[in-house]
Amino acid sequence: MDGTYTQNDLTRIVEADKAHVWHHLVQHKPFESKDPNIIIEGKGMRVWNQAGKEHLDAVSGGVWTVNVGYGRERIAKAVYDQLMKLNYFAGSAGSVPGALFAEKLIEKMPGLTRVYYTNSGSEANEKAFKMIRQIAHKRYGGKKHKILFRDRDYHGTTIGCLSAGGQDERNAQYGPFAPGFVRVPHCLEYRKHEQDGAPEENYGLWAAEQIEAVILREGPDTVGGLCLEPVTAGGGVIAPPEGYWQKVQEICDKYDILLHIDEVVCGVGRTGEWFGYQHYGIKPDFVTMAKGVASGYAAIACCVTSERVFEMFKDDATDPLNYFRDISTFGGCTAGPAAAIENMAIIEDEDLLGNTVAMGDYMLDQLRALSDRHKVIGDVRGKGLFLGAELVTDRHTKEVVPEAQVQAVVADCMAQGVIIGATNRSVPGRNNTLCFSPALIAAKDDIDHIISSVDGALTRVFG
Repeated sequence: MDGTYTQNDLTRIVEADKAHVWHHLVQHKPFESKDPNIIIEGKGMRVWNQAGKEHLDAVSGGVWTVNVGYGRERIAKAVYDQLMKLNYFAGSAGSVPGALFAEKLIEKMPGLTRVYYTNSGSEANEKAFKMIRQIAHKRYGGKKHKILFRDRDYHGTTIGCLSAGGQDERNAQYGPFAPGFVRVPHCLEYRKHEQDGAPEENYGLWAAEQIEAVILREGPDTVGGLCLEPVTAGGGVIAPPEGYWQKVQEICDKYDILLHIDEVVCGVGRTGEWFGYQHYGIKPDFVTMAKGVASGYAAIACCVTSERVFEMFKDDATDPLNYFRDISTFGGCTAGPAAAIENMAIIEDEDLLGNTVAMGDYMLDQLRALSDRHKVIGDVRGKGLFLGAELVTDRHTKEVVPEAQVQAVVADCMAQGVIIGATNRSVPGRNNTLCFSPALIAAKDDIDHIISSVDGALTRVFG
């Protein structure tokens, strides 16, 4: 810490926080007897709280966001300069950073051409859902309106996004949900023994065929879209099995279903490619993104589409309803694309995609070595610097460890000064995966520090 705040300042801040701030994903009852954690400063891979304690951040801001690390002066200066020039104008008009970032982004996404700016990943996904629904009315008399989503996937916090949410604990107590959203099975090979009919071999092909079975059950003429994460995030860090995505693409082509890839977590380098779907050779109609687009330096999210989708909204200019009649107020902010331009430039200038591949492989190897020492680790999986370790009481039965013990591991690491994550309020009885997403700037020393922390925590919690 640089000592900017005095102790009296921090006391006042803690009091104000406890009295007025409603934190995300947190039960506040404990704050009646203890203070919340307030992050004061960040630099590189590290952050400091109000007590001055240093933490190595292995989850990039808590939710897979700060891809290029903390304290990037060039991003801050770009945002300042842009705000002094023009801070905002509604998205009905363009802006200089909006145009320039859209051009730069599309260069990284062959086959896609149009960028719709929003302020959050939830909102970006809502835009794709609404586009699919409007296309259903424009071209299919409203019939081809159903949107498929996958068990364990998560697409946002709005009622519409929760309607497409495959995490039952996230959805609990927020229904009733919007009609027309239909769940398909997950593709977690480690848990295939819990799926009726799952084969020992060619599981990826089988898992994709379960999507086709749902389409046939619902009626292909009623299904307009399929929304999937390229690598499932909060549902357990699930990298797709071999053969899965190729079959998914084939199914979408066969039944004229628009493919919507949710890259809110995976996008902009997290997996070692610019986007997670680019590992698998698929051709989406929609790609949504948020968190890493500007590494949290400004709020920005995007719904990117193909020209084919875009053309469907301007084929008859005489029809007053024949365009996308939608707006995102803060999609008109210029700080987001200004920050995103510099964020992307940093990734290029420092070859952070290459570093993500190298450090991701190294961390995956270290996690596997850790599993040799701790039988409680049942499975290690992920892509790039987006990794998970599922904890079980028995490797043969794959019975999950109690959630309290998973959280005890997270708490132990925090006490050591290392922030890791765990699946949280996602799948009932399956919140047992430790989650890791260090910034794309991570070095071997950082990875070793994280692994050492988890090693000590597992020893203390499980013996």
